[in-house]
Amino acid sequence: MSFASHDSSSAVRVASPRSRDDSNGDLELLAADDVSAFEPENDESSHADTARLAAMFEANVDFIFRSIRKMGLDAAAAEDVTQQVFLVARRRLSVIDPDRERAFLFSTAVFEVSNARRTLRRRREDLVEHDRIDGAPSAEERVHRAQLRKLIDEILEAMEPDQRAVFVLFELEEMTTAEIASLLGVPEGTVSSRLRRARAVFHEKASLRMRTGSLR
Repeated sequence: MSFASHDSSSAVRVASPRSRDDSNGDLELLAADDVSAFEPENDESSHADTARLAAMFEANVDFIFRSIRKMGLDAAAAEDVTQQVFLVARRRLSVIDPDRERAFLFSTAVFEVSNARRTLRRRREDLVEHDRIDGAPSAEERVHRAQLRKLIDEILEAMEPDQRAVFVLFELEEMTTAEIASLLGVPEGTVSSRLRRARAVFHEKASLRMRTGSLR
């Protein structure tokens, strides 16, 4: 998978990670609206942002794809989530610390994998509930669930990337601290300390939201 800026349009191409092993190596283009977002507006900052994102992609895409596969997604789903990770990076490029680019990308990958799995679970639940009308949730319950998911997502977005990754893997993906340490390549004690801080942030933000309606 790679970005390639070229000719006057300076469009950014995205190839599937699997295409590295394909004989023809064909590139897959992003959707038109995504590609247009990379087109410079004849100013220095736009060119710098495009160059930074391309460099970030080349340095991290294989690691992100492998990490997503280790989290249990099949190759096709991993490709989709990998692309989503870098689209998030494009949107939030201005707030990403240059010294913590990989940490941001990895925590985003963890978040997107969890979202993908929750979406799949909800689809399965919807199919079951469709077959069991009496047990289906009411409209009010569905609204409540949607609001709760939105609150959780907002709180996770407010966490530091390292804390968010550990929190999602432990609390949502139900991995053990040992498994997380192995995945992240850090000591288990580091995982435990990050998890404690992440839990503190989660409870603080949730309480604040309940009291004031805001996370700040």
